[in-house]
Amino acid sequence: MFSNRISSRQLALFCRSVATPLHAGVDIIKTLTREASKSNGRLRVVLEDIVDQLKQGEGLVEAFRAHQPYFPDLFCDMLNVADETGNLPEVLRELAEHYESNIRLWNTFLSQITLPAIQLGAAILIVAGLIYLMGWISDMVSAQGGEPVDLLGWGLQGTAGALTWLGGWVLGAVSLYIAYKLAATSLSGLKLVHRALLGFPVIGTCMRKFAISRFSWAFYLTQGAGMPIDRSLDASLRATSNGAFIAAAPDIIYEVNSGATLHEALDVSQLFPREFIDIVDVGETSGTVPETLDRLSEQFEDEARRSLSALSMAAGWVIWAGVAAFIIYIIFKLAFFYLGMINDALNMSM
Repeated sequence: MFSNRISSRQLALFCRSVATPLHAGVDIIKTLTREASKSNGRLRVVLEDIVDQLKQGEGLVEAFRAHQPYFPDLFCDMLNVADETGNLPEVLRELAEHYESNIRLWNTFLSQITLPAIQLGAAILIVAGLIYLMGWISDMVSAQGGEPVDLLGWGLQGTAGALTWLGGWVLGAVSLYIAYKLAATSLSGLKLVHRALLGFPVIGTCMRKFAISRFSWAFYLTQGAGMPIDRSLDASLRATSNGAFIAAAPDIIYEVNSGATLHEALDVSQLFPREFIDIVDVGETSGTVPETLDRLSEQFEDEARRSLSALSMAAGWVIWAGVAAFIIYIIFKLAFFYLGMINDALNMSM
């Protein structure tokens, strides 16, 4: 009945709504009680349970962690640091901005991908219409005493062929979705999928820039809150939501704990571009890595948005180039078919 995870929109509103009264000195129990009364569904139930735990003497972090994975790892990690350092309102405001940024990125993705998706749907329907038309032409030939012909050579003709074509696309889309969901159930599967996608020209660039932007922001926030470097790296890499980056966390942390500098440890993963590694190196030299990455997070987010626009444009061109190629193929098939009929007729008359 309820969602297994709190949505980014709910979490952003919750963080911002809780930060304001806490900053003014309102008690945490009173604040969460008020939030529970304003909420509905699973969030209301969870907050009421957290309030009950706090009244019984349970710690704030433990009360929220009891409801993972409803609350994401990064939220609970930052809550722990905020509780230890006493700057909970400030951390909640930063988290609100983070989740609001994620919402903006998702909305940008949807707006950019909508047109290519519509184009793909139109292309599939156009091909289905041509398959139906080919069946109609074949029936006309048969009605005139000729042999039924398969102009496309696909074994798809008429209504049945068009439905088979459409059904194949639906089955393929559902299969890909199920395969991705199954892969996402384990880190190793998600790592393989994301590693493969990172190797694609435009898609990989877009995914990498989004991941680096989120890593940079999370590292700045966790370091600014005083989190130890190993936990900071782990939380920051998980904040990327990219399986390849998350799976690289143990190796990166091992390198840092073994005495490597941050830029050397990040370079070992081969996930970060040379430009980023060089900038981190400069930041380490000046002692301003968190601040440097905070600035870089905005830069990489802007670059990711541009990459997303390039991806949507490329997708649109590829789709319509494929449709155009298919239509040209059909035209030549029809031309050669009718030329063959004319040639046979001339041979018969001679």
